[in-house]
Amino acid sequence: MKKAGKVITDILAWVLVLIAVCVMIFTVVSVNTFDKSGRTIFGYSAFIVMSDSMSKTDFDAGDVILVKGVEPSELKEGDIIAYESQDNSNYGETVTHKIRRLTVNGSGEPGFVTYGTTTGIDDEVVVTYPYVLGKYEFRIPKIGTFFHFLKTPLGYVVCILIPFAIILGLQIVNMIKAIKDHRAVKTDALKAERLALEEERRQMEEKLKELQALEEQMRK
Repeated sequence: MKKAGKVITDILAWVLVLIAVCVMIFTVVSVNTFDKSGRTIFGYSAFIVMSDSMSKTDFDAGDVILVKGVEPSELKEGDIIAYESQDNSNYGETVTHKIRRLTVNGSGEPGFVTYGTTTGIDDEVVVTYPYVLGKYEFRIPKIGTFFHFLKTPLGYVVCILIPFAIILGLQIVNMIKAIKDHRAVKTDALKAERLALEEERRQMEEKLKELQALEEQMRK
């Protein structure tokens, strides 16, 4: 039973270590890649969806979407693109919407009329080529929601602090148990040594008695 309990404890400790390490790796990678258009993973940029403007057809708020760099001139109607908004209402933010048609802006620059499929309303500002960040490829559902939770104090406590605290506690328990086992082994060894000495003394006393008896017989 003790051996089985130790195996279960060790497995639990390693599972917690694996979870905590994975969470830490996810945190480091996500902090350095999510919503950073200049940083890519295997040619893809990752963005957290902040609204449900495309939830009717493609992805929801809280999803992480992966966008691949593309030559803007190769894009066509129906493609979904991520772009840096030039609209005053959300200037500089990353928006991912569908291309309704190809067009040019007031200065004659080529670009795209985009819209969110949930409302079907066209975005006010034409997306010209320099502001296209890439073409939407696929999504990872709700990872962004988890990432936002992880950045909160509660998320840090639940996902990182508690697992490491449990691991530390298990290691302390194992260390105390190892010390007790070592003391028990040492005590058993001392007991065995004392019993051996006592047995040796008893044997010597018996031999001494035999010699004394033999000496008395020789005197008679």
